[in-house]
Amino acid sequence: MDRYVYEDILENTMRPWARENLGRSWVFQQDNDPKHTSGHVANWFRRRRVDLLEWPSQSPDLKPIVHMWEELERRLKGVRASNANQKFAQLEAAWKSIPMTVVQTLLDSMPRRCQVVIDAKGYPTKY
Repeated sequence: MDRYVYEDILENTMRPWARENLGRSWVFQQDNDPKHTSGHVANWFRRRRVDLLEWPSQSPDLKPIVHMWEELERRLKGVRASNANQKFAQLEAAWKSIPMTVVQTLLDSMPRRCQVVIDAKGYPTKY
């Protein structure tokens, strides 16, 4: 993935979803991957007036999506596909089967997780 693919995802997936589900007041979280911090992508965020959560380099990986990928992996453990289309269908079905309560629990945990990081003053945490 490069900055252009990332921008396409932001424009055509993230932004419409956020508008429909979060309303006007929300903050986007991403890490410091070079494609995320490129001038090209930073300009996209400015043009779209998307607020970004400041994220220090070398920070703990607190992104809720990481835990969603882990949940997806658990649901697909041992499942084999014979081609890319079949694999995509399996991924899509497993993703859709994850209850919204799992997503909400992860989102609700963010203030606590952030406070643990603040309290640790840059030292390791369980996250």
